[in-house]
Amino acid sequence: MSAEIKIDKRSVKMFLKNEDEPICEGFLIPAYQRPYAWGEDQVITLFDDIWEFAIDEGGFKNKNATYFLGSIVLYKNEKRKVLEIIDGQQRMTSFCLLLRACYTKLEHEDDDQAKHLCHQIEEALWTQDIETGKVDKKQPRFTSDVISDEGNKIISAILSTGVASDKARDRYSLNYRKFQELIERNAKAHPLCLGNFIHAVLNQAIVLPITAATQDTALTIFSTLNNRGLPLSDADIFKANLYSQQGNDPNACGAFIKLWQALEERAERVSETMQSLFNYAMFVLRARSGDHKTTTPGVRKYFLDEKMKMIYTPGLLDLIGSILDLCEVTNKWIKHEDEPWTADVGILKQLDILKAYPNEFWKYPVIMFYVTHNKNAEFQTAFQAFLKRLTALLVLRYIKSPTVNAIKGDVLKLNEAIKDSIRPSFPEPDTKDINSPELVQQLIEPHPKIVRMLLKMLAYQKQNELLPADWEIEHILPQKWEKGYFKASDEEVRKKVEHLGNKMPLEKLNNIRASNGFFSKKLEEYKTSKIALVKDVMFYQKWGLDEIGIRDVRVADDVINSFKAWVTEYAKGG
Repeated sequence: MSAEIKIDKRSVKMFLKNEDEPICEGFLIPAYQRPYAWGEDQVITLFDDIWEFAIDEGGFKNKNATYFLGSIVLYKNEKRKVLEIIDGQQRMTSFCLLLRACYTKLEHEDDDQAKHLCHQIEEALWTQDIETGKVDKKQPRFTSDVISDEGNKIISAILSTGVASDKARDRYSLNYRKFQELIERNAKAHPLCLGNFIHAVLNQAIVLPITAATQDTALTIFSTLNNRGLPLSDADIFKANLYSQQGNDPNACGAFIKLWQALEERAERVSETMQSLFNYAMFVLRARSGDHKTTTPGVRKYFLDEKMKMIYTPGLLDLIGSILDLCEVTNKWIKHEDEPWTADVGILKQLDILKAYPNEFWKYPVIMFYVTHNKNAEFQTAFQAFLKRLTALLVLRYIKSPTVNAIKGDVLKLNEAIKDSIRPSFPEPDTKDINSPELVQQLIEPHPKIVRMLLKMLAYQKQNELLPADWEIEHILPQKWEKGYFKASDEEVRKKVEHLGNKMPLEKLNNIRASNGFFSKKLEEYKTSKIALVKDVMFYQKWGLDEIGIRDVRVADDVINSFKAWVTEYAKGG
């Protein structure tokens, strides 16, 4: 790698002048980068720190003083004749705005110091005619191509004209005006110090540019550094690699960025991220390649290993888009006109049950099934049967051993089976687990993290409408009961209160009103509930430990009967 990189300490002025790389005509924030995001607090901190440094340590009188800003990772893009800033864009964008604010303050001053400092800023910010040295302020050395940033034209205008509209609310304009305000305030309070400050900004603020000959090398360097700027996520790095794959074709680059931006916007609308989508895609690709090792690689390691073979998988972004189609349904219940299953209440109820699973491993086989078989004519019927069978597997495994490892191996093998069949074989021995004498007690006293899933199962046996999003777990016998009311010990009562038979889903408002009241008072709130399962307790005249015991057995039987029906139905190809 050493032959591919160059590291050198530079002042901000010398860095921006960039005389050592004549082939590169300026600096570019590439399209795949994040938008400029510095806020007012960061701008004030930067200004105050350098002002204090210039007055106390630096300035004209102390030539050897330095203020270190950190490293800047660059990629020398010879095709476009620019240096792409891979890391450090937030700081350098802010510094260019600060230098422009300084120039605007001084450009109409007539003294020699002001003219000298203006000349230095001109050399740093704008291109110059190679023969005459004349500055072209319409050609700043620093530009941005960030596709999702509406302010790209604004920063060019600010650097060219020195004017930011008072009405503009973009980050560039806000921060530029803040720099102007800080310069005016400090110059008025300490008129003799402004020159020292600007000299320090230009000549004593030091950066460590790390310039790589290839984008891959620059990204590798970036991933090992811990800088003060906003770090790129794995998804940002994937975007950089996929973007570079488009070559020098501006149409291909533009189409890629538009596609990526559209995927990002869709992901945000359904509470996903590009990072999570690549994680889901990893499980699909692993299954397709026959990889069911239980050791799960990190997403970045998976996609960038082996000379980044996986990041260049044909159709990767199409796969991401297909996964998003499913997420729109599972996360937000969005119906797709061309996919009738998205309006199938039976499927939606089953997905809602799965969403209550205590970890993400329910998602991987659901996603695998969808992206593999959604075009099959049998999909709708097969999908519902598959979801029921998957629910039985996941709940039975978690009740027996409430850990991720208890299900991980089964899920990975199931994913591989899904690849080859719309009715994949499920791991055994579910039938044995269903008939286990321990299962009833495991359901009566379930792990707290599986309770919501079990309550959804019970609720959807009795209703076709989806449960309200804000429902809460109602303890029929309150968690705070009247001491001494029962003959049993407090510990026995406390344990019984947490039994499944003492719980049911209830609308949030009803749950708040029912609170810790007596059963007769709670019944008034239960009567107004639209959740069918709540009617289970309406015929009781009182509610105590005996009633909990009776309902324990009934709800456990109801859950087990669902398991049996789902497993049998699936085995028969239903």
